Formats: sequence, structure tokens, C-alpha cells
Amino acid sequence: MALTYQQSKLVRDTIPMLREHGERITSIFYRNMLRDHPELHNYFNSVNQKNGRQPRALTAVILNFAANINHISELIPKFERMCNKHCSLGIKPDHYEIVGEYLIRAFGEVLGPVWTPDVQAVWTKAYWMLAKMLIGREAQMYRDFEGWAAWRKFKIDRVVPESDDIFSFYLVPQDGKQLPKYHPGQYVSVRIQAPSGYLQSRQYSLSDAYRPGYYRISIKRDEGAKYSNSVSESYFHPGVVSNMLIDSFPAGTVVEVSHPAGEFFLDVDNNSTVPVVLISAGVGITPMMAIANTITETQPGRQISFIHGARTAVPFEQHISQLRDRHKSFRTKIFKTHLASNDLAGVTYDYDFRMDLAKLDADDLYLGHGGTEYYICGPEQFMLEISDYLKTQGVPATRLKFELFSTGDLAFKAT
Repeated sequence: MALTYQQSKLVRDTIPMLREHGERITSIFYRNMLRDHPELHNYFNSVNQKNGRQPRALTAVILNFAANINHISELIPKFERMCNKHCSLGIKPDHYEIVGEYLIRAFGEVLGPVWTPDVQAVWTKAYWMLAKMLIGREAQMYRDFEGWAAWRKFKIDRVVPESDDIFSFYLVPQDGKQLPKYHPGQYVSVRIQAPSGYLQSRQYSLSDAYRPGYYRISIKRDEGAKYSNSVSESYFHPGVVSNMLIDSFPAGTVVEVSHPAGEFFLDVDNNSTVPVVLISAGVGITPMMAIANTITETQPGRQISFIHGARTAVPFEQHISQLRDRHKSFRTKIFKTHLASNDLAGVTYDYDFRMDLAKLDADDLYLGHGGTEYYICGPEQFMLEISDYLKTQGVPATRLKFELFSTGDLAFKAT
């Protein structure tokens, strides 16, 4: 049941104060919930807990929902992203019960006297409006998974280096059953036991076209954020799961994997022939490889522009070169900021600076075609900058697709 006008006003009136104290609220929420339900550590990203990313994301989602509670249809694409993430982690309705209890309690602790019984009642109602919408969509997704709604054991068949810090893992299901198809661009979650003793999951894009016998993911070593002062240089919040997989999970070891999910993908059920522009930076190249491989195998004449930005080596460099040589419709533009002695202009790179789409010809971006689809993946700021540029060139937001693992602020900006 929707909120009445007066109930909506009560919610809106408290939003400014909740925004002001957002990080304190989520700190209280996570502290109390994880103290009383330590088993939930198995679902939450411990690194994003420490760096504050996950609390900020939760605050952004709840308050954006509340601020638009009478225009929920506008938020559906963002909630689709959240539902995909939840299903890749095995989130169930019982988890919403726990989250709701501790979130409302944290609101009350921060708002103090403002948190009247009426305000508590209307915020509880608002929370469950959101929760039931997400639960319903997730139930539908779990049904679509056709029996693979939990974790499934996969053996690492082989590990192949794609660059100095990116490694492809070929994952074969232990039960020997044929794997379900996925849309290129989607991801799986991989779960292992971390040094903390809890299970930790991370999402990795599938980096190849669909193969019935294995999935391929490509993982970047994560040193964490760099910190330096006059005395020393160090890193904090490194990628615990990614680094463990690279360092401690050789061929033959077993991991748990979720069903493919994600709302960023090329729709293989749509036989569109419009040009596709793939724009990536760093490890953002991984879903682009799945899309590029799929198109060149199933629609070899479809026009693709593959644009990538790298510091040094380009992952999958030899394979990309082969695609360009074999398919006249496949063109590439490579930006590099740090050249090696064996780099050759026009061969291993095209521009020796940070990606700048303004340096490209309009034909490289297929700007003259009214239906060109743009897929963008890389660091968050990179994606926003690329999006802003394309919009200035007349590309509507409906033709811009992003790979966003965050469900927080950026997820609500990149539209």
C-alpha cells in the first residue's frame, strides 16, 4: 500500500537530517547487526565495510528511494542492479527482516526526539515497500536460475596470465553438467574462505563468449589504495579475495560460484545490427572481451569499435589483434600512458596519453549512426567522463550502458 500524502511528508521532512548523519547511521547499523548476527559477515564485503563504501551505498539507496517514493518507476533500473547483485550473493527474504530491524533502530538512535512513534511507523512502512519490491523481483530471478540459486562448486581448470597483473581463470563445474547460457557482459560471484574465518564473495565479469563446459573470469591483482608520505609508501585495503585467488588458488583447487547475473550486457536475443562501441580502461576490458567474442562469432559482419585505455600492457592484446585481422568490421583504438621500449605506434598503441575521445574521428565512435550502442566499463570517474563526453556529442542516455558494481551514489548518477 502506498504512503498517504501526510506519511510521505513525514518521510521527506526527516531526509535532510538522515543525509547529514548518513555515515553515522550506517556505522551504528552495521556495528549492531553484525554483533548480533555475525553470520552475516559471510555476505558483506569486508573491504568495503572498512573503507566505508558499503555503508555509503546503503545510505544512498535508502534515501534516494525515500526522496522519490511517489515516483518509484524512475528508480526501477537502479533497483534492477541491486537485485542482480543480491541474487549473485544468495540474499533471501529473511535477510530483509534483519536489515529492516537494525536500520530502523539506527535511524531512531540518531534522530533522537525527532523519531516519534508516527515517524517510526511511516519509515517502517516505507522500508517494507522497498523490501517487498526487491524481494519480489529477486524471487523471479531465482526462478529463472532453474535450480542454481545457491553456490555451486567449480574446479579451476587452468590459470592463464593476460598481463602482468591480470589472470584468466577457467572454471569447470564439478558436477559435470552443461552450464546455462548468459548474456555477454554479465558476472558471477566467486566465494572463498578468507583469513578472517568468514566466507567472502566478489563479482567477476565473464570474459569470454558462452562455452557450455566452462566459464572464464579474468582477475586483476589489487594492491589497494596507495598512500605515501615523506617517510614511506604503503597500500591499504588491498583486494583480499582477488589476491588470494591469484596467489593461493592454482589449477586443481575448488571455489564456489554463483549463477551468472548482472544488468549490464549485450542482449543476444536481439538480432540488432547497429554498430557497437566498447570503451574500457584497465580491468574494465574483461566484459568487453565477452561482448566482442560473442559478436564476432555470431554476427561477424557487425561493426565494432574497440577502444581501450591502459597504463602499460593491454590484456588480451594478441587476441584483440587477431580479431582485428580476421574481421574487417572490427576496429581498435588503444591509448597508453606508459610506453615500453618495444611499443610501436599504430601497432601496439594509437595514442600515448590518457583516453580522450575527442582525439578520435567521429567514425571511430559511429556518432553518425542513430542507433549505435555504447558499452562502458572502467573506474567510476572514467565512466562518468566518457558518458558526459558522449552526451555532448548528442548520444542519448538510453544508448549508454555502464558496468556498475556499486549500488550507491554513482548508480543513481549514471543515467
